[in-house]
Amino acid sequence: MTQAPATPRRSARRHDREIITLALPAFGSLVAEPLFVMVDSAVIGHLGTPQLAGLGVAAALLTTAVSVFVFLAYATTAAVARRVGAGDLPAAIRQGMDGIWLALLLGAAVIAAVLPTAPALVELFGASGTAAPYATTYLRISALGIPAMLVVLAATGVLRGLQDTRTPLYVAIGGFTANAALNIGLVYGAGLGIAGSAWGTVIAQCAMAAVYLVVVVRGARRHGASLRPDAAGIRAGAQAGVPLLVRTLSLRAVLMIATAVAARLGDAEIAAHQIVLTLWSLLAFALDAIAIAGQAIIGRYLGAGDRDGAGAACRRMVQWGIASGVALGILVVAARPLFIPLFTSDPAVRGPLLTTLLVVALTQPVSGIVFILDGVLMGAGDGPYLAWAMLVTLALFVPAALAVPALGGGLTALWWAMALMMTVRMLTLWLRARSGRWIVTGAFR
Repeated sequence: MTQAPATPRRSARRHDREIITLALPAFGSLVAEPLFVMVDSAVIGHLGTPQLAGLGVAAALLTTAVSVFVFLAYATTAAVARRVGAGDLPAAIRQGMDGIWLALLLGAAVIAAVLPTAPALVELFGASGTAAPYATTYLRISALGIPAMLVVLAATGVLRGLQDTRTPLYVAIGGFTANAALNIGLVYGAGLGIAGSAWGTVIAQCAMAAVYLVVVVRGARRHGASLRPDAAGIRAGAQAGVPLLVRTLSLRAVLMIATAVAARLGDAEIAAHQIVLTLWSLLAFALDAIAIAGQAIIGRYLGAGDRDGAGAACRRMVQWGIASGVALGILVVAARPLFIPLFTSDPAVRGPLLTTLLVVALTQPVSGIVFILDGVLMGAGDGPYLAWAMLVTLALFVPAALAVPALGGGLTALWWAMALMMTVRMLTLWLRARSGRWIVTGAFR
């Protein structure tokens, strides 16, 4: 008896199940990551203001150093998922191991760069004389954990490519719990102060990396994949990561420019901007979880040579992005009376917040499309286009943002410039998605 062909509704339900299965655990692991810094802040905050200020500077440097290498997760997810779709699990895991070896090499290079330059970096970021020693101590110790952090990124990409987002969630929860316990024990129990917090984070990150390595190595042995570094594979991973690095740096530049402009608008505006940016980042986690599902699903379809399946999955995920964006926008508007008092009681800060949050709410459906198409094109290995599109976006955003203080605009005007940035991103990504040029099938792009 032949099986009935899949109807559009049945196909949509299948895509929905895949998206939910991958996106929900991915959201949990994404939210767990920033909790590391929150725990450190809560523990160190009781030591004194200079220590907390030092942590703020060091954490900003570490976050920047690690975030520029997020391509280790993105590129590895796409490459592994393609080989999974092609039915070649040994090659998929072999590609994942190359990504992990690349992470170790990059981590060693970052340590070599950070350790001798830590005092200069802290000074460059404007740490005060009282905070600088604490920032330097925290930065130097925490830098020792950067290879582990990068291994976590790469290994997370391996498991996502293998369509497994649950294991990263469990590892993230375990890492967060261990980090909290180690921080309290080393800072207060052992009396190590801010150095204890740094060592706690290093130990937790190394433990997470070790768990990931155990999981990946077991998979490699089960499928007969080699664990040895392969120069060609590592080089291919690095080449695939360069465009994504350009994309990430361009996006970071947008956020840094926006913060610099907000600082020129006044103390109340920069305070309100940081609150809005915090909320914007939290909303991004929800949308990014669907994008991560998109990376894994699209890569698998293309690896299997299923053009129609990839196109249908893309369309369904865009619908998810729009619906999620609308829901988040409504939530922002409805929660404003509850959200704002949590962060400030200053009327000078509340004023800009009220109107700026409306802009954020209105642009959430646009953000939903942007995040989803970003994930789809990453899953397709379309990094060069993503790099050029983000450079174009940056070029258009810079004059718009700089015009805000020049024309006497306030924080709301700055976030309209941010809305313009997201709209440009949406248009560039939509044009690419509509063209179909991203649909390149096979185990290799």
